[in-house]
Amino acid sequence: MSDLLCAEHGLFVIENPKPSKGRNYGEWLGDKKPQSWSDRLKEKIDEILPSCATFESFLAAMRAAGCTVRDNRKYVSIMLPGGGRPIRLNTLGGDYTEAAIRERLLGQRAVKINSEGGATRVNLLIDIQAKIREGKGSGYENWAKVFNLKQSAKTLIFLQENGIDSYEDLKKKASSASGGFALLNQKIRDTETRMNEVTELQKYIGQYGKTRAVYEAYKRSGWSQNYYDEHTADIILHRAAKSYFDKLGLKKLPSINQLKQEWGTLAVEKRALYAGYRDAKENAKALAVALGNANHILGIAPDTKTTHNRGASHETPRRKEQEI
Repeated sequence: MSDLLCAEHGLFVIENPKPSKGRNYGEWLGDKKPQSWSDRLKEKIDEILPSCATFESFLAAMRAAGCTVRDNRKYVSIMLPGGGRPIRLNTLGGDYTEAAIRERLLGQRAVKINSEGGATRVNLLIDIQAKIREGKGSGYENWAKVFNLKQSAKTLIFLQENGIDSYEDLKKKASSASGGFALLNQKIRDTETRMNEVTELQKYIGQYGKTRAVYEAYKRSGWSQNYYDEHTADIILHRAAKSYFDKLGLKKLPSINQLKQEWGTLAVEKRALYAGYRDAKENAKALAVALGNANHILGIAPDTKTTHNRGASHETPRRKEQEI
């Protein structure tokens, strides 16, 4: 998807990107970053929540840990032991609002706790085996299985509707669609660039023609300073037009009519190219998503060059299911 977006906007596509080894600003600050009461409350929630089964038991556990819990009809606020102020859960945002905490307790929201206590949301395409080993519980396991089954079903339907019955065929079509869209996008850009060039050339030709008589008179005056002072604007415009023609290497100027006809032809070509633009874009995206899902379902690394026949495509998922 990143490659498609880069192609769409004419940006360079990195063929073999390397993972970043840098750190974000929060990681770079480390212990130097002062910890707010909100951050402390988030850490306490992450510490207490895994041992709770319901939202009520969570509130009880927070009270048992020395926190002051205010639970009324509108909102829940918690004050940590040792000071600070009552903080509404809904002001914490992200994975720490009341609704988010309830989802986490039900296994409907996956949150991974890092080594420094912060929580980061896991990727949507779940590696079920790894998450089960982390002990997320039956609720999480069931949610992940259902999610992956839905993705698998969508991919299967897409492949059936498009007559794709082999992994290699999917790879080829995804690559062809991506390349075709990039080529179409480049043709549109080239056409628009030429249309802009024609418009610019028309402007300078008109400017050149309107100021030519003044400039010729300036030459006949022997480059008179008085004449220049009286006609400075026209002389500057004339010289700018001449400089533009020299930059293009034009020895003979095309007529305005010729340029108008060329611009009209380019406009027709542009409309024709745009007619298939949206379909090409959506097709390329759909195939890219299908390929990504297929790689995930079959356990294939994106850069794997191994070909898979139709029989192998059925065998691999069965092995993964047995491992799960």
